[in-house]
Amino acid sequence: MTEQEMSKAICKAASDKKARDIVVMDMQGLMSSTDYFVICSANTATQVRAIADNIEEKLAEQGAAFLHKEGYREGEWVLMDYGDVIAHIFMQEAREYYALERLWGDAKLTSYED
Repeated sequence: MTEQEMSKAICKAASDKKARDIVVMDMQGLMSSTDYFVICSANTATQVRAIADNIEEKLAEQGAAFLHKEGYREGEWVLMDYGDVIAHIFMQEAREYYALERLWGDAKLTSYED
């Protein structure tokens, strides 16, 4: 699976669980450790975990396993590291606080549409 296919699969899995404001950030040339961030928002910690679970399940069906997962228990911000693609699932307040889109303002942003 290419990085673009993985990004799209993560977006679709997040959308299936009603994630909001899904964007893909092209990090190529900005970071050496990954090529893409997929960022989305959820209303509750329960929804954050449901989105993370669905991403994990759908990508596993396609043969992709994450390398590392952080923040699942707390449910405020879950990071799922798939190597060349990292998924960030935020509760809205945390997304606004950490503001990854502003922090990495040079990255090309693409909004996901179903």
